[in-house]
Amino acid sequence: MIMAATEEIKEKRSFNDALANFIQHNRRGLLISLIAAVVLVVGFIAGFSIRDGLRIKAIGAVEDFTRRYDILVMDINESAKAADVEALLDDVTAFGAKHGGYAGARAYSIAASIYAERKDWGEAEKAWQRSAKSAGNSYLAPVSLFNAAVAAEEQGKLTEAISFYTESAAHLSAFPGAARAQFAIGRLYEAQGDTQAALEAYRLIPEKWRNESTWINLAQDRIIVLSGL
Repeated sequence: MIMAATEEIKEKRSFNDALANFIQHNRRGLLISLIAAVVLVVGFIAGFSIRDGLRIKAIGAVEDFTRRYDILVMDINESAKAADVEALLDDVTAFGAKHGGYAGARAYSIAASIYAERKDWGEAEKAWQRSAKSAGNSYLAPVSLFNAAVAAEEQGKLTEAISFYTESAAHLSAFPGAARAQFAIGRLYEAQGDTQAALEAYRLIPEKWRNESTWINLAQDRIIVLSGL
């Protein structure tokens, strides 16, 4: 029994000595590995902190753009307003090109609103498309797609408008205007003379948006008219 215990102690000492020797001979490599691991963890945490800081800064910049836009909308001095609008348009476009996510989407939406006020529907459509792309899966994406559809429709580009309305209505992010977008799809198919496609678009409304009584009633009215009932 004593001999067994002695042997066990010797084995533990032997293992500890071997481990100590390994650490001693490889201390530089182990230290570098440890430092690398610490740097990686610190860098990971710092990365999150930097990204959060940049995101907050970007949102603050967008809020400033929004305030500038609101002031310009109320400004009655048209001569001064024109130059300020151009400056704001340049700023938000440059900002949107450098920032994605919510901040970039909001910047492009301000540019799109300026173009829409000018009735420059081609540029408004492009800006709304960029806003939707920056917004990703956030709630701003279907709103931007809907507005891009409106801009396309104003240009008589009905096929493009239908595509945008379809993306808007089917977006992953919840969109309060989805039923309205779906009704617009039916309306534009009617304008193109595609009665069957219009009926299919209208019939989706009571199936998918059961609580949207206004759009359901409008869709059912169109179904009756188109079906000749």
